[in-house]
Amino acid sequence: MTGAGADPEAGPAREFVVEADGGSRGNPGPAGYGAVVLDAATGETLAEAAEYLGVVTNNVAEYRGLVAGLRAARELDPDATVRVRMDSKLVVEQMSGRWKIKHPDMKPLAAEAARVFPPGRVTYEWIPRAQNKHADRLANEAMDAGARGERWSPSTSTADLDTGRSAGGRTATDGGARAGSGTGAETGAASAARTGAPGAARPPAEPTVPAEPTTPAEPTAPAEPTAPGATGSAADPTAAPGASASDTAGTRGAEADAGPPAARGDATGAPGPAGGRGAGAVEGQAAVGGARSASGGSAVRGGAGAAGPAGPEAGPRPDAASEAAAGSGAPGSAGSSTTSQAAASADVRAARTVASPGWGPPDMGAPATFVLLRHGETPLTPQKRFSGSGGSDPSLSAAGREQAEKVAASLARRGTVQAIVASPLARTRETAGIVAARLGLEVAVEDGLRETDFGAWEGLTFGEVRERYPDDLNAWLSSPDAEPTGGGESFAATGARVAATRDRLVAAYAGRTVLLVSHVTPIKTFVRLALGAPPESLFRMELSAASLSAVAYYADGGASVRLFNDTSHLR
Repeated sequence: MTGAGADPEAGPAREFVVEADGGSRGNPGPAGYGAVVLDAATGETLAEAAEYLGVVTNNVAEYRGLVAGLRAARELDPDATVRVRMDSKLVVEQMSGRWKIKHPDMKPLAAEAARVFPPGRVTYEWIPRAQNKHADRLANEAMDAGARGERWSPSTSTADLDTGRSAGGRTATDGGARAGSGTGAETGAASAARTGAPGAARPPAEPTVPAEPTTPAEPTAPAEPTAPGATGSAADPTAAPGASASDTAGTRGAEADAGPPAARGDATGAPGPAGGRGAGAVEGQAAVGGARSASGGSAVRGGAGAAGPAGPEAGPRPDAASEAAAGSGAPGSAGSSTTSQAAASADVRAARTVASPGWGPPDMGAPATFVLLRHGETPLTPQKRFSGSGGSDPSLSAAGREQAEKVAASLARRGTVQAIVASPLARTRETAGIVAARLGLEVAVEDGLRETDFGAWEGLTFGEVRERYPDDLNAWLSSPDAEPTGGGESFAATGARVAATRDRLVAAYAGRTVLLVSHVTPIKTFVRLALGAPPESLFRMELSAASLSAVAYYADGGASVRLFNDTSHLR
């Protein structure tokens, strides 16, 4: 029985109290939410929910906590009435209809919250922060877990105990045994060991006038590459002020340097001699890999369904507090080595740099950010053979799977990727699957991301092609309209295909951060088109196996290359 059809003899509808909170260690910064569902009559804790969100604003995190709490309450009883208690005056006033919702990133979240229960079933009440300790603690636990690259787990949560609640008890008084984050010292060694930086997650005091947040929400997403720079040491002009040279210097994959540039391999090759093209689509650049723990995510305790997927609001721009939480060796990060601390700090600094909003006006909103991942090595990679979409479709080698694991660990630390789209070829789908397993995401397949078809050259080295098809190769080196022997695909045709794919994906993922797992030629083409560079620029880029690049696309049609050929995660 639900809604109006409920049996009138079944007694009054059940009443819940939902307490929700969200915070960001920096605004925006690494963020999380917490929500708890209580029995209104007894004060008993019925369900808890928490999630690490990546890098978002305080307001986004608060709204996400509200949505999660309402969903948890609905899972318990869809006919219940709910009293929401939050210390966010902005959310309470907007959801009560007294303040207008002007910010474009807040509107869909508010609409989502309003749809969970029928109108009139939910009321909103503002409470001081000191009375919202349980949800605050859950939000901090989620952020602490995210900083460690882990998922918040209800089985390890002590928020219920820390705030003086128990399975059959009521809320402790505000002057009880535990002070909330940012409100005082914590009690108990276990609580101190888990929290990281007490109070860092708390947003500033709420406005007393109906002001809207001034910072647009950023796209989440993963996770972003760690060293925002091109191949070599050129600094990224979008780097945040104060970033060190090591933060912005690009790195190069471990590659065999023997032989002339034309024989070296990535799919369209390094620059060839005297204006010649590099080794077409030969596979190249072997690199070592490794493994890491699972990514952050959401979980719900007490029968409340899992919180919904990340919305389009999350984005990478952590601050110093998040860097400390990610790997400082302070309580809560036991077992972290100096190397892992440095890696975590580099990750959050790079996430800030890659997804900073740039010079565009703030009213354009968050861009669609494509994090471009080249697949890991295949058996053809160290042999430097042409490997497009018309050949044997090889899977990853053991080294390639290690590379994919390393990429997955790096992206999980940042927690910013919201969706994954892959080329249909085996090596990209396998790479995407390894990353998706860490991030808890599904993989969508997009044919437009496939590699160029190299016709009769598939499986051959550059030298073998020159020996067997010299005239065709010379024509191919001279014009982007020339096709490989046997009716392969020209680079001009690849460019048109990639441009159409880009337009579809930008429309589909506006304001979000998406990992595109693809191949050398398509990734270089994304970069070339963003720069407005001529086709011959493809011959002057080098792209390593399992490297990361990034391009942001804005509402006015502009694009910004944020990263190219980053392989620092493979070191």
